[in-house]
Amino acid sequence: MPATVLDPGDEYVLNHCTKHINRSGFDEASSATISEAWRFPIVGPMREDNPAPFDGNLVTFVYRLKPGDERPVRILGTFATLYEPIPLKRVLFQGDDTGYRAVSFVVPQSQVHTYKFYIDGKFILDPINPQRVQLANGRLWSRFFTDGYLQPLVLELWELRTLYRLIEQILPFRSAESENFLKRYYFGLNRDQRKNDMAKAYRLDTSVGEVNAIDKLLAREEAHRLTDYRLCLRQIDRALRKQNPFIDPYEMPAENYVQLYEAMAASKPGDNSIPGWDYGEYDNPAYFLYLLRRHAVTAAFSHPKYAGNVGAAGWGYLSERYVSQQTGATLFDWRPALEPPLGTSRYYR
Repeated sequence: MPATVLDPGDEYVLNHCTKHINRSGFDEASSATISEAWRFPIVGPMREDNPAPFDGNLVTFVYRLKPGDERPVRILGTFATLYEPIPLKRVLFQGDDTGYRAVSFVVPQSQVHTYKFYIDGKFILDPINPQRVQLANGRLWSRFFTDGYLQPLVLELWELRTLYRLIEQILPFRSAESENFLKRYYFGLNRDQRKNDMAKAYRLDTSVGEVNAIDKLLAREEAHRLTDYRLCLRQIDRALRKQNPFIDPYEMPAENYVQLYEAMAASKPGDNSIPGWDYGEYDNPAYFLYLLRRHAVTAAFSHPKYAGNVGAAGWGYLSERYVSQQTGATLFDWRPALEPPLGTSRYYR
């Protein structure tokens, strides 16, 4: 498909990348010296002055050369035609070449794409972006996803199911009161909102999308914790089967998860207190529980664009639960702080 290229300006690129990429001893072939490499490519919101006719993200790709290096750099990706690499342009500061090369595209939200750079007659992976995916033909490509992408990226289906059951014991949304709230909140939306948001909310789980959001965290900024999840979800599956070998862990009653949750919370490194848990493989179940709590709360109450808090249901839950006893007004009035269509602010973008 043809790509829509926009130019947000050199200042936009420099503001977003120099503090992360501008490191002495930078090696083109490695991202080891780059601060917060997961931020690349830059997936940003569309600005009001952009002429794009649809809701999307402004995705900016950056490649670093030495100032004055005249080698052309191009990019090829599934967000554009796959037969014509598109050139990156020089990024200038006060008229001088910074060495950065960049290009920005309008990419629809809720999509995932792969890409490579083309330089010196060869296609190469993005040396900055740590996200990579192996295709069916065995070849590696760099990957990125736009806001609101709801399909799993790094976790398998059984891992997602186990994770969902674990999170039931952490977040408040699964009580009868909270179920009633969610139904009333979603059914209070208009037909278009309900069509868009209800399907997303219940695609992988029936709470507020926190399992989806954790998958996205592990694909990008929390990718260094993916190994913890892979090890511990396997340990948890084994420990649950030790409790009840006749039922698949996803089908087990809540009591089994509560029992395991309490055992993990009380466990000490290496104490071998949880039957079925291999402490030689992962010796601190309580730490993983802490990690899971942090990710679950972050996912449930962050901006909906991060795939959790779908339809702002998490914020809606807080606004209804915390109300002033004197005035009856909510103590968590989130709508004025958020952009339309969910919020009412004319200033926040």
